[in-house]
Amino acid sequence: MKINANASGTRTIEVTEAQLQIIRKYSLLDRVANSMGIVNEDSLDKLRLTVRSLIASQVMGSKDLLELCLVLYHEDMKALGLSNLLKCYNDWLVQQLSAESAAAAGNE
Repeated sequence: MKINANASGTRTIEVTEAQLQIIRKYSLLDRVANSMGIVNEDSLDKLRLTVRSLIASQVMGSKDLLELCLVLYHEDMKALGLSNLLKCYNDWLVQQLSAESAAAAGNE
């Protein structure tokens, strides 16, 4: 999947399903917007610091978080890109949850 990194759509950032799964695993985008629901550069900085601290706290197994850094530290990632990543993640999560509930209903 590609997300727009600027308003004109000339710059995009590639996001893989594996990276979206990492975001879900660590619940990284749950509180990314500020109290007013706005995503800004401070939100991006806070997210980057959170990921860095998670990597630093893990001796082994931080390879998945390093994979996510390819998106978060992309040269074109700014507040708009993070906002679009949040929208992409929410759309993906809705699809995942509906697929999981359909699978659970099929197993009953």
